[in-house]
Amino acid sequence: MKTSKFYKRLSTLIVFMIFIAGLFVFDADAQTVQKNIILATTTSTQDSGLLDELIPLFEKKTGYFVKTIAVGSGQAMAMGRKGEADVLLVHSPEDEKTFMAEGYGIDRRLVMHNDFIIVGPPSDPAKIKGIKSVVEAFKKIAQSKSLFISRSDNSGTHAKEKAIWKAANIKPGGEKWYHETGLGMGQTLNVASEKRAYTLTDRGTYLALKKRLELEMLSYGDKMLFNIYHVIVVNPERFPKVNASGARAFSDFMVSNGAQSIIKTFGIAKFGAPLFFPDAVK
Repeated sequence: MKTSKFYKRLSTLIVFMIFIAGLFVFDADAQTVQKNIILATTTSTQDSGLLDELIPLFEKKTGYFVKTIAVGSGQAMAMGRKGEADVLLVHSPEDEKTFMAEGYGIDRRLVMHNDFIIVGPPSDPAKIKGIKSVVEAFKKIAQSKSLFISRSDNSGTHAKEKAIWKAANIKPGGEKWYHETGLGMGQTLNVASEKRAYTLTDRGTYLALKKRLELEMLSYGDKMLFNIYHVIVVNPERFPKVNASGARAFSDFMVSNGAQSIIKTFGIAKFGAPLFFPDAVK
């Protein structure tokens, strides 16, 4: 009888210890999850190499680990609308305003800017080289039926391209000279290079990949080509699983003096000019 009671108590003690151990494991896992941040960002910040400079510094300073998902700005905001990302780094201002107005984001902060440019083959069949007006450049591309490669991925670059076509009163969809890739900026530039075609790109990604491309900067400088980046924390009240503290830490870092100093000088050593310009002080 005594032996039976002993084993029964031992069994109960073992079950209790397993339960306690499980709580510790669960707590450790929960802490690990809270140290992970999902960053949904435009492909230009990834393709240009800027995030390769910034993220390791952020991780070292804060102890957070960033999982970067580089997609178009539209796709990044779609992830935010589903609570599938903690923080966004995007460059589609009008869409961002809608995102904020719908209550999906909080704390939208200005980070930096660069500009869009039209690149194309050195032969320049549409004769747009030196034309500052991007609308006029697009008109000449359409009139000459020169091949144009569009990202067509609902990105910030694609949104800007559509705005330019609209301003030019041209509907290129379905035209033989208008090809859609559905790809990121780096891949779209490669396609344009291979096909000797024109495309719209951010300056940073183009300069970062320029050595392997047979494309030249042909039209740039129009005010319409200004390209602004914001960091947005996804609303934790809408999505309780969002790592709000990690997202805020990343947002704070992007507008900090340290990050802004890196942005200010990034690209100078390699390209002779910065790829982005810091704007947090504004």
